Parts: sequence; C-alpha cells; structure tokens
Amino acid sequence: MQDSESIERIAYELAVDNQEEGVRYIEVRYAPQLHIHESFDAEEVVSAACRGLERAKKEHNAGADVKSGKDIPFEYGLILCALRFFTAEMSWYYRSLFNLMSYALEKRVHAMASLEVARLAESLAHEKGLPVVGFDLAGAEAGFPADDHREAFQYAHDHFIRKTVHAGEAYGPESIFQAITDCHANRIGHGTHLFATDKIHGQAAGDKEAYVRYLTEYIAGQRITLEVCLTSNLQTLPALKSASDHSLGQMLERNLSVSICTDNRLVSNTSVCQELELAATELDLTPKSFRNIVVAGFKGSFFPGSYVSKRAYVRKFLDRYESLEQQFLQS
Repeated sequence: MQDSESIERIAYELAVDNQEEGVRYIEVRYAPQLHIHESFDAEEVVSAACRGLERAKKEHNAGADVKSGKDIPFEYGLILCALRFFTAEMSWYYRSLFNLMSYALEKRVHAMASLEVARLAESLAHEKGLPVVGFDLAGAEAGFPADDHREAFQYAHDHFIRKTVHAGEAYGPESIFQAITDCHANRIGHGTHLFATDKIHGQAAGDKEAYVRYLTEYIAGQRITLEVCLTSNLQTLPALKSASDHSLGQMLERNLSVSICTDNRLVSNTSVCQELELAATELDLTPKSFRNIVVAGFKGSFFPGSYVSKRAYVRKFLDRYESLEQQFLQS
C-alpha cells in the first residue's frame, strides 16, 4: 500500500465488497502517514483512495435499481487517523519525523504527527474539496492518553472537522470523558467499558456510580454515537466470553445512540452483516432495537455533503428500510 495504483484498487474493491453486502454508506478510516514516502505525498495518499471509492460509487449509482428508486445511492467519506503511538520503523514518514525531532520526548513526536494529520484533513476537506469527513485517534489506549493529542483535536475543532476517538476499549469511563471533553469527540469508537466503575481510578473515584450515570446521561443528551465493535472486542478482551457479555445491551437500555462498526474487516475477519447478525442473535434484539442501531449509523454519520443533503439521504434510507421491513418482517 505504498503507491497510488494499489491504494486506488484497494479502496475500489473495499467499496464493491460493501455494496455487494448491502452497505450503502461507508466511512473509510486509515492513517495516511503510514503510506507516505519520498515520492508519495499525503495529498496523493488520500486522493488515490478517493478515486477508487468514487469509481465504485459511480458504477453503483448508474445502476437501474438506483435510477428507478428501488435502491438508494452509495455514498462514502474518509476519516484520517492519527495514531496514539508509533515507532520509526512503522513508516518512512515516522522515521523522518523522529530524525527531525531527535531531541524531543517521544510523546511530543506523536503529538506533532497528529497535528499534521488534523491539518491535512482540514486542507483536503476545505481547500481541495475532497470528501474527508473526520479526524480520528486510533491505537492502543494503555499508556498513550488522548490528552497527549489535545492540540491536534483543538485544531480540528477550530476548523470544523468532525472528530471521533477510540476510547473505552482498554480503559474505562474516564478515557471516554477525556475524549469528549479534551478532544471534543463527536463520536466514540468502542466505548466498551462505559459502565465499568471498577476501571475508575482518577479524580472521579469518589462516587463512581454517579460519575458513570452523569457521563451516560451526557452522552445520551448530546447524541454522541458509540461505534460498537463486537467481534473486535471479543478478540481483544478476554473478559468477554460472548457478545451477550458486551455492554451493548446496557447502552440500548439507556437509549444511547449506538451503531455497529466492523473496526477492521480483514484482521477481525468480519463484515457489517456479520456484526449485525451477531448483535441480533446474541443479544436477542427486538426489531425496534435492531432498527435503531441501523438508523443510528446513518444519523450519526459524518456525511460529506450539506446537512440538508444528509437529511434527504437519511430519508431515502428510511424509506428503503421500511420497504424491506414490510417485505420480510410481516407477521
């Protein structure tokens, strides 16, 4: 994945795979700095992915079903990821950055790389007009707090770039709180340990139950969507023996905005359909709860168009979903 042709092809095939599965909106997130080298700059890394996705979009949207209104158009956006942690060996770009900042603390090098990703996202979205819809912080939570990247998130926030943070996977409620307050997160990736009072150790350690209750109510009231990754969590969190052990059920009981995320299709060997089926069967979801999860994915999306066009697109999705309900869920 170190040249334009390869990234364009991978992006195209990813979109086609999703289309064949029934997915009609995707947000592709990746770390562009992993692909940069002497003859392959950041803008081209992102442009190549856009070309592949756009080709797949045009092919699908030119189909008879979309034109007749039987199917809905395919849309996409890109989320550019900064990494909580990286080493010089992970890419040419990171190695160059460590060489340039040879006297800096390691976490400052990480922070500067994140700030550059935020600047890249803003430039491509607002100056180049590419469908870059968000900025993300990914990677291991343990030992690498989101607060180290506050400057990058503040930059994204100041420039109207939407933000999502992987939080609450390794750490508990305080990590999620930090993502929302210090990093202005519009969405939370995972959020698995939102209710884990036993993982509260900082200033919130007084009344832990109250802390979780207030945090949960804040997330609910602000409609901050939680991107739940069932298979990924089952693979990385030994305490989860089955999907029924996951906090997804508690999230739904509290009427939180919850969507299903694959986290990574290849490493976890999963798909959107598999994740939704896992949730439906293991948690014994009602049709209403299942519908709410799917709807939350569309409503919580960082759609690349205007708010008006997003509402129109969500309306098309809802009409299609209701049509499928009538077709397959009639008693």
